[in-house]
Amino acid sequence: MLTLLSFSACAQGTSKSKTTKNTPMENKQNPYYQPNQKDTVVVTDAIWKQVLSPEVYYVAREKGTERPFTSPFEESKEVGTYHCAACGNALFKSNAKFSSGCGWPSFFEPITKAALIYTPDHSHGMSRTEVQCGKCKAHLGHVFEDGPPPTGLRYCINGVVLTIEKDK
Repeated sequence: MLTLLSFSACAQGTSKSKTTKNTPMENKQNPYYQPNQKDTVVVTDAIWKQVLSPEVYYVAREKGTERPFTSPFEESKEVGTYHCAACGNALFKSNAKFSSGCGWPSFFEPITKAALIYTPDHSHGMSRTEVQCGKCKAHLGHVFEDGPPPTGLRYCINGVVLTIEKDK
């Protein structure tokens, strides 16, 4: 029952488009994708629209949601660091990823506290906590208090706004 409630909480406002796997190579045209840069990125939505794919823009800037079970990252076992697809900010390590069954990649803790921004979200008649990128304020998803130990948190993240830098 809790999984069903969690699933529906994440699913509000889903996109009809199928997501594709993002890699840093897809960000060659985006001058703001800089994983080694720590400075805050402040760019207008008009510029983001020019440098992001329509799918990434919809989620990151319009607070959309990708369709559940469409992200290749949901079941991925790749080892590495997950980054914001808009700016390259390091968000999660793969060892904090777990299979929640909710339809989106799930993590139990961010890479650092400063990696994320938490904002109240009362849209769709629900009370949730939105998770944004700490560097560019891209919408990533939501955090719920039904995750595994040690944190008890489940960061339900749209895979379309993630890239992964695989460990060597």
